Amino acid sequence: MRFTVLGGCGAWPAAGQACSGYVVEHEGYRVLVDPGYATLPRLLELMRADEVDAVLVTHGHPDHCADLNPLLRARALADEPAPALPVHAPPGALDAVLALDNRRMLAGSFALHELSPGTPVEVGPFRLDAFDVPHHVPNAGLRLSGGGRVIAYTGDTGPSPELIALAKDADLFVAEATYPERVPEEDAPYLSSALDAGRTASSAGAARLLLTHLWPDTPAEPALAAAARSYGGPLSVASGGLTLDLG
Repeated sequence: MRFTVLGGCGAWPAAGQACSGYVVEHEGYRVLVDPGYATLPRLLELMRADEVDAVLVTHGHPDHCADLNPLLRARALADEPAPALPVHAPPGALDAVLALDNRRMLAGSFALHELSPGTPVEVGPFRLDAFDVPHHVPNAGLRLSGGGRVIAYTGDTGPSPELIALAKDADLFVAEATYPERVPEEDAPYLSSALDAGRTASSAGAARLLLTHLWPDTPAEPALAAAARSYGGPLSVASGGLTLDLG
């Protein structure tokens, strides 16, 4: 299983970077996770638009889903339109981004599937489990299993006991870490720190921790130092172009 980072900025893309966006590959099947702002150009450096096999979206904030629109345009407006792209997301999460074009423009370009926590589904060679974790809008933590490997991803989330189950014994735990140590009081129920991510990774027994969704133009070092206070395993920050081969 291979994991590639397209971008990891929270809120908006810093110069030369992209917001949340990841590609998971296994047995030749390619899953795009959270096509946030500016992720499509980076994706197209790796593959054609019609080579994406499925899309997973954790929630409806545009820094996690805005580039679904140009991806669907690239597939629908090609000389030979691609087959309908399976798109999995929480109910209603993509209403706004799918409304950017009229129905005729994107007709037949996607097949929308609602994520249901507690009900695993098959996505190509993967088993997908969704977890209901807290954010300003409905957000699904995602756990992808395949070939004896597990990747767990929080989306954006505040504190929740569900996070331990999401990350349990994961080979890679991709965790939102907007702030290094302390989340401002008004956002504390809905966002996490790198320190929080480290604690969760340690409690869950995750083999590797990847911090993502850092505030744009902030250095990685404070986040890494905070997470290392509570987590002793391999640790890094999501940056465009990073690829991890999980075997």
